[in-house]
Amino acid sequence: MSNDEIFAAAYREHYWAVSRYVARRLDGRSGDVEEVVAEVFTVAWRRRSDLPPSPLPWLYGVARHCLANAVRGYGRRRRLLDRLGNDESAHGRQVVESPDSGSPGDWVHEALARLSPADQEILRLTAWEELGVDEVAVALGCGTRAAAMRLHRARRRLRAEIDRSHLTAASAPATLSHDTPKEHGRG
Repeated sequence: MSNDEIFAAAYREHYWAVSRYVARRLDGRSGDVEEVVAEVFTVAWRRRSDLPPSPLPWLYGVARHCLANAVRGYGRRRRLLDRLGNDESAHGRQVVESPDSGSPGDWVHEALARLSPADQEILRLTAWEELGVDEVAVALGCGTRAAAMRLHRARRRLRAEIDRSHLTAASAPATLSHDTPKEHGRG
């Protein structure tokens, strides 16, 4: 199979997975998603001789770099607009701060948002993209042992954030409901 055929097969097989990967990280800015995905496959076309036998994790790694470039570009654009005196409402909001309140699982998203971008990315690669540690290593451009350690640490920090947010929520009036007179030797 030629490099062109390998690229075409990777494109057909993984286009939607890469699109979903990018869309989840750009919070639904569809025009931007298409632009970044096009850049991912442009890079993949240029480097089609480098495509590994299982190209999806490699494509996620390319997408990470394209996303980083896009985010830097958004920042430059935002600063330019600010210097020109244009307000945010005239050009649309650039970043979604948090998920809609009241949705199931908000507390997980809120805890995840408090983690570093590196921790968020490795957790998303395993949960959203359903990659194994070997594939995460390819996507992140590191060794398998390093990926496993990063994943372990990120999961531990997420657990701590979840526990912290539950403790904060429970320390308000809910604590009073657990303190009955019998527990304190009264009654």
